[in-house]
Amino acid sequence: MQGEIKLHDIKPIVEVEEYSFYYFLGVSFIAAILIVGAIFLLVKWYKKRNRYNKRAEHLKAYKNIDYTDTKKAAYEITFYGATFKDDSQRHSEMFANLNKRLENYKYKKEVESFDDETRGYIELYKGMIDV
Repeated sequence: MQGEIKLHDIKPIVEVEEYSFYYFLGVSFIAAILIVGAIFLLVKWYKKRNRYNKRAEHLKAYKNIDYTDTKKAAYEITFYGATFKDDSQRHSEMFANLNKRLENYKYKKEVESFDDETRGYIELYKGMIDV
């Protein structure tokens, strides 16, 4: 007994509750949700940015119609103008009136160029359109 030291304050081993793994899982789960959400929003934004806009393309084509070939121009005005006829009641009435005036330039083998009144209606309808 001579070299032994008597220890009085040593307590038995106690299990310590460690929650850091659960904290790590919680933070990882929240980070994963945020990353998936960010990816979803980026994909949605990218698709919307590259979406084909039919109205914008038809407006551009409508404004660039060549009036030298009257028959072809009448068909193009009818085709591209129909895209915008349902915008309002005023658009519908104007398109119906314009379409009735353009019938004189369709369905015939030979047609003369647009008269001033018809050209005025075409320009008025073109001015009404907005995208």
